[in-house]
Amino acid sequence: MTPLPSPLLVVTERSPRHAPEEAAQRLLGTLHVILAAGVRWVWFRERDLPEERREPLAEATARVVRAGRGVLTIGGDAALAARLGADGVHLAGDSTGADLARARAFLPDGLLGLSAHGLGDVERAARGGADYVTLSPIFASASKPGYGPALGLDALRDATRFGLPILALGGMDPGTIRASRAAGAAGVAVMGGIMRADDAHSAARDHLIAAEATA
Repeated sequence: MTPLPSPLLVVTERSPRHAPEEAAQRLLGTLHVILAAGVRWVWFRERDLPEERREPLAEATARVVRAGRGVLTIGGDAALAARLGADGVHLAGDSTGADLARARAFLPDGLLGLSAHGLGDVERAARGGADYVTLSPIFASASKPGYGPALGLDALRDATRFGLPILALGGMDPGTIRASRAAGAAGVAVMGGIMRADDAHSAARDHLIAAEATA
């Protein structure tokens, strides 16, 4: 199992308030800022983009993360991750064991993650050889409101029994990060709390300090 590069995984999110090209540039600018603040692990998500727009933005993201000496995970597309020389891929929660095996074939030494929304997803990821899962939503989340009610810290504690590193996702702020780490999370994944922040540098530092406090 590949060790996690950081207890904080930042998930990219384009601003819905701006035109597509401006939103993409703002995303890249925010990445520059948070990498300078100490963030080391970035998950390029942006799954709503069509391929002809998603791949160029992923390429630009890879350049920014590489320049910032960070670790890049690509959401959902192991072939793209391999082409970009990314460090890992993060698969959707409904991915099968065969999907995990195909991703591993593309990235034999890469980080393989999976989005989990229940204990069954965590168990499947563990059996399929994933390196970690994000479990969400642990707390109510403005970034991902469509994923059902908050699972809570008890579900997080239960998930650790499968022996797989769990990243708590959903409603993460410095206080809930500390609670999640105390409940057994190997780390946390954060989207809106950093990517939407007016001061992304300060937000990144605050979240990172909380995540590393019990590392």
